[in-house]
Amino acid sequence: MCLPGLEPICEGELAALGIKKTHAFKGGINFTCSARQLYAANMWLRTATRTLVRVARFDAFNWEEMTSGLDMVDWTNFVTKGRSTRLRVSSSASRLYHTGGIAERVAKHLGVKLADEADLGGDETGHQLIVIRVSHNQFTVSVDASGEALHRRGWRQAVAKAPVRETVAAAMLMASGWQADSPLLDPFCGSGTIAIEAARTARGMAPGADRAFAFQQWPSFAPGTWGSVVADVKTTASDQPLGVVIMGSDRDAGAIDAARANAERAGVAGDVTFEMRSVSDVTAGDVGSGMTRGAIVTNPPYGTRIRGGDLRNFYARFGQISRQQFPCWKVAMLASDTRTAGHTGFALKESFATKAGAINVSCLVGPVPEPA
Repeated sequence: MCLPGLEPICEGELAALGIKKTHAFKGGINFTCSARQLYAANMWLRTATRTLVRVARFDAFNWEEMTSGLDMVDWTNFVTKGRSTRLRVSSSASRLYHTGGIAERVAKHLGVKLADEADLGGDETGHQLIVIRVSHNQFTVSVDASGEALHRRGWRQAVAKAPVRETVAAAMLMASGWQADSPLLDPFCGSGTIAIEAARTARGMAPGADRAFAFQQWPSFAPGTWGSVVADVKTTASDQPLGVVIMGSDRDAGAIDAARANAERAGVAGDVTFEMRSVSDVTAGDVGSGMTRGAIVTNPPYGTRIRGGDLRNFYARFGQISRQQFPCWKVAMLASDTRTAGHTGFALKESFATKAGAINVSCLVGPVPEPA
């Protein structure tokens, strides 16, 4: 699963992991893989929300047929009797439409204890999630392999206003064309998510290296296979200085404090510079660019954060400063209004469209033109 709009990028990540049999749909990608590839996907996917293992698909018009369908699954691979389990059920255009009733009967059939959402306490890893979708009397039953959503890397505890999700930050970095051997700037860095994702990517650090996953609690979990995935993670990660400046700036002191704390937890405090500055105070010299052209990847104020003429003036000023200080750099930015974002004066193209919270946003990419 992934945020709608990120499917092509996520599908490309799967291909890089050697997973070729894929089929994208809105909000996700179906794929076939081995157990090792499933473990690696959870460890390495930067733009996915979670992975689900489909265990059954069958038609059922009554409770008896539903039970017969569930009996086709070897549940001993995924759940232990008595284990606290969450059931996420949806039903449409079907005879079995009462989602609560479906959940209760499935739990009783499997011999598991239903976990109340209030029991989670912010920790989803201790409760196995089973997802059941019923549409036109067809049941699709899946077991969650991730646990907590994959965008929860484990290091972002301090957040600023309107934070960008880690998965979206990763998608923006990929869409921008930024290369890890070139400078990167986020002049509206908030709690530092984009810059930290960039630093961890440049170091070859797996996004899931600092967290646990639901599949580790499965009876079928293979420790040896998992150990080989972890060994690859340790081999890939570099402990050498990056040799390139990754910088985030923001005029909010609280945001900068949050960004530095997050970078420390993420293990890249020495790789990222965070400064309290307005966008007009950031210069090319701050990122040591010289003749090296880098990328501006950022989530500037938009939508409800600035309105009307102020938003147009804001983008115009941002475009003017960028042309003066960072000509010919690449830029990737989120915007809720693509027409208004055009006041930057950049030749921007939409790379993907998704949601930031409840707001529809587009990732716009293009070159920063030279000063007129």
